[in-house]
Amino acid sequence: MAERPVRWGILATGGIAAKLAGDLAEVPGASVVAVASRAPGPAAEFARRFGIPRAYGSWAELAADPEVDVVYVATPHSAHYAAARLCLEAGKAVLCEKPFTLSGAEAKALVDLARERGVFLMEAMWMFCNPVIRRMTELVADGAIGEIRAVHADFGIGGPLDPGHRLLDPALGGGALLDLGVYPVSFAQLLLGEPTEVAAWARLRGGVDENTGMLLGHASGAVAALTCSLVADTARTAAVTGSAGRIEFPRGFFHPERFVLHRQGQEPEEFSGPGPAGSFAHQAAEVMRCLRAGETESPLVPLEGSLAVMRTLDAVRDRIGLRYPGE
Repeated sequence: MAERPVRWGILATGGIAAKLAGDLAEVPGASVVAVASRAPGPAAEFARRFGIPRAYGSWAELAADPEVDVVYVATPHSAHYAAARLCLEAGKAVLCEKPFTLSGAEAKALVDLARERGVFLMEAMWMFCNPVIRRMTELVADGAIGEIRAVHADFGIGGPLDPGHRLLDPALGGGALLDLGVYPVSFAQLLLGEPTEVAAWARLRGGVDENTGMLLGHASGAVAALTCSLVADTARTAAVTGSAGRIEFPRGFFHPERFVLHRQGQEPEEFSGPGPAGSFAHQAAEVMRCLRAGETESPLVPLEGSLAVMRTLDAVRDRIGLRYPGE
């Protein structure tokens, strides 16, 4: 694999699948060779749109394709577990969209299977592969702001959403928490690790959470105050405050182009990274690096970190009384 293109298969044909298909063109050595949907029509149309040679009308056909090295699972959350499991059982490396699954139990089952089979698995938390986020974590690790005391982050969209939108459908794992809240939670846990205490409140409507607040407590004494919403276009900013300074991210903290470092007694410093900030290319390149190196987990998006985030999301759902059909 080190001497040939990494061959991608894309499972699902929605907007996020299209984004990866387009962004893979930026990644040297990446080749999209197949796409699958639950029906042949959407797969064929997607293949025509992106010049993909093979289109399948079932997930199983994609999983069985011997010329596919890695599958990107881009279905709604409710299907992540089934789709990823099918591919892992077929021996395919998997990049699975966030949130990893609907629950921590499903996520652990996937991780256990991948480790048992020795197959690569990674959650598509592209934020962690962003060069600006990586620079931030390096500065924090080097003590640039001292000991972290607090993390603040929010991600809300204003709507109104169409009544048939997937985010309003409990059967698809809809709501603000899993689709949007996963970013503030992941950002906080990237810096602080898994919390020891979780408090949360939400307004539920139609079987999904539409406006949710979370307060996470850590053994170090640090706190994380996080919100997500389907009914409020929030600032979508983030800040990390330490004993000796703070780091502030402008709107779009989950795919940042820059941040500002404030240190006591010094002028603010701005750090920026290579663009485009919203590209999925960085995470695709990390997947390919891992595959070529024979690694089954990414150090940038470790499976234990994904499991810890899912446990926190489970705890938040417990606090706000959010249950999905079949649970």
